[in-house]
Amino acid sequence: MQTKIIHRILPIEKIIKRKGVLLLGPRRTGKSFYINHQIKPHKVINLLESETFRKMSARPELLREMVNKEDKIVAIDEIQKLPALMDEIHNLIETTDIKFILTGSSARKLSKSYTSLMAGRVKKLLIHPFVFPEIKNFHLDKVLQFGTLPPVYNSEDPWDELRDYTGLYLREEIQNEALVRRIDNFSRFIDFAAMTNGEVLNYEAIGRDAQVPARTIREYYSLLEDTLMGTILQPIKASKKRRCISTGKFYFFDLGVLNSILGRKSISSKTKEYGELFESFIYLELKAFVDYFSQDSHLNFWRIDSEYEVDFIINEEIAIEVKSTEFVQDKHLKGLNKFAELGPVKRMILVSRDLVKRKIGDIEVIPYTIFLEELWDGKIF
Repeated sequence: MQTKIIHRILPIEKIIKRKGVLLLGPRRTGKSFYINHQIKPHKVINLLESETFRKMSARPELLREMVNKEDKIVAIDEIQKLPALMDEIHNLIETTDIKFILTGSSARKLSKSYTSLMAGRVKKLLIHPFVFPEIKNFHLDKVLQFGTLPPVYNSEDPWDELRDYTGLYLREEIQNEALVRRIDNFSRFIDFAAMTNGEVLNYEAIGRDAQVPARTIREYYSLLEDTLMGTILQPIKASKKRRCISTGKFYFFDLGVLNSILGRKSISSKTKEYGELFESFIYLELKAFVDYFSQDSHLNFWRIDSEYEVDFIINEEIAIEVKSTEFVQDKHLKGLNKFAELGPVKRMILVSRDLVKRKIGDIEVIPYTIFLEELWDGKIF
């Protein structure tokens, strides 16, 4: 249960003045809490309430009778439970001045239903767990261990919350919605997907390990994306100068959920796992910033073999490498230097746990706290 009110930095308050919002996000990322406490709409319709769902599923046109001219902003929670309401919402958008905020935890069910709404009338926005500027007294190791889901971050027993969350996802989101034929196959896949978080995807290898056909593994990853459990980061497009692998990397949306799936209850800063979590943390912050404030930006990575890789490329002109080391040395720079050899680069940044900001040649070494402050102030891109 959320015990602290943390101000969220989503741009909905600006958007809602012009158009409606489709707010998508995994379960328990705080969609309803944010809307009720920061937006404060004139009317809220919660489709998780069984009586409300029963009445509106029987008569979608009931929505027209429930709203009036005084309801300038109307929120409908968990709209994916009743996609049939989309036609009524569309009609009200066309015939009234009502601005709708629609929330959902699954893009799959809404993909066809909201297409007609998106043509300039409703803006899609993804909500993430808490991000760096929303958290006071930020503690890196706590975030790397437990993630930033609101009920988990505020809990006295975060591990218990995470265990319930991962069970809820498999039980309700996947099994109850009949999204896969074999929940046992999907459960094994989830384990291997977590083990390879942030690594270049190899569908055949994961399929062999999980005893599931590679074709099905691809479908499972699509399902994880559709249910907002993570995203596939694609490589930059290859050019004459810059070769690149063609396969993406999958990142879970929250580090606590990732650790819960793996049963990883502790981490040490001296381990490979710590470095992988640190990289994933920076990715999640970059992804959230793009989704909130820079949706026209492109976030990719670059890799030509096991020796040369740059973790994140912004708009194909800003190269960002992430190392959990407390003191960056020349050996940490080879990926950035190789990338710069193959074409023009606007900025090269290495994010680390260094204590001071400095420069090695053309590469900016930026402590992660300073990097995140500059990112969210719009000074990185």
